[in-house]
Amino acid sequence: MDEIYIRKVLSGDVESYRYFIKTYQDMAFSVALSIVKQEHLAEDVVQDAFIKCYQSLTSFKGKSKFSTWFYRIVVHIAFNSIRYKKLTLIDFDLTDHDQAYDVSILDEIIDNERKEMINDALAILSPKESVALRLFYLEEQSMEEIQEIMGWTLANTKVILHRARKNMQLVLSQLIKKSEYHG
Repeated sequence: MDEIYIRKVLSGDVESYRYFIKTYQDMAFSVALSIVKQEHLAEDVVQDAFIKCYQSLTSFKGKSKFSTWFYRIVVHIAFNSIRYKKLTLIDFDLTDHDQAYDVSILDEIIDNERKEMINDALAILSPKESVALRLFYLEEQSMEEIQEIMGWTLANTKVILHRARKNMQLVLSQLIKKSEYHG
C-alpha cells in the first residue's frame, strides 16, 4: 500500500501524503517520545520528521520497508533535537494514584496502571534502550529492521536490547515497590 501512495505523492498528488501521516503518526510519536522523553518535543520531532520525509521521498529507493526508512528519520531527528537543545533528562517520579471505587471497572484501571507503569519505565530508561524496546515489542520490528532504523550493527542491536530488557525489569521492580508504599 505504501508504494502506491509514494507513487501518487511523487507524481504530484500532495493530498495522498495524508495516508502516511494517518498510518505512521502514532508510532512515530511513540518512538520520538522514547528518545526525547517530553511530549511537546516528541510532537515537534514527529512534525519535523514528516516534513523531512516528504522532502526526501524521491530518495526512498525501496531497499527496505517504508516504515523502516521513515522511523530512521524520526530517530535521527529525535537524537539531533536532544543533542542541539542539550536537553537534560530528569527522572520521572511516580505519583500516587487514586483508589478505584467502582469494582466493575477494576480490570480497566489495573490495565491502565500497568500501561502507565510501562510508559513510566520507558521514560526512565536511556533513549537507546527505550526506543529499542518500543520498536521490538510494540512495533514488532525485527532485529534487522531495528539495526537499519537505528544505524547500529546487529551485534550492538542485540546487546542494547538485552540490556534494555534487564534495565526494564529493574526499573519496573523499583516502580512496583514504590507504588506499594504509596498505594
